[in-house]
Amino acid sequence: MTVDQVSMFLSLLALIAGVGTLLVLWALTPKGAGLRLWLVPQARTLALVVAATSVAGSLYFSQVAHYTPCLLCWWQRIAMYPLVVVLGVGLWRRISDLVWLVLPLSLAGLATSVYHYQLQVFPEQGSSCAPGASCAFRWVESFGFISIPFMAGCGFAVISALMILDSKFSQVKETA
Repeated sequence: MTVDQVSMFLSLLALIAGVGTLLVLWALTPKGAGLRLWLVPQARTLALVVAATSVAGSLYFSQVAHYTPCLLCWWQRIAMYPLVVVLGVGLWRRISDLVWLVLPLSLAGLATSVYHYQLQVFPEQGSSCAPGASCAFRWVESFGFISIPFMAGCGFAVISALMILDSKFSQVKETA
């Protein structure tokens, strides 16, 4: 696969994650009870799959496509990479309060992604990143609006929503 094909595939996954976030938020409402019945037992696994896919995508962009990550990309990676371990261990050990380990990372990553994305949308405001790796530069631009920070933001958003759903409705017993 070419870099453009992988970028398009990851962009489509980001759109799915964005729609997934809306569905999870709907499942939190009384009208979403049917969807909630299916989602709650899968929430942690889905969050882990999203985190692992996000890490694989970021590694692809830097190691295979040779895109230089900017400072904000690094901060997003600092938030996403540990989520794979935290979610994996939390799923394996059936940790009941996993949400409190995941949400600080996922919400910090989401906030960074939103800030980074708006820098790309409004580049005239300037960037605090190094000239060789500008935070306003778009390595990927699919469908006219999807960039790497947008993809990361969708990943963080769906992970956050899934963990809130899990914490509100799951009956996981702590074994740690």
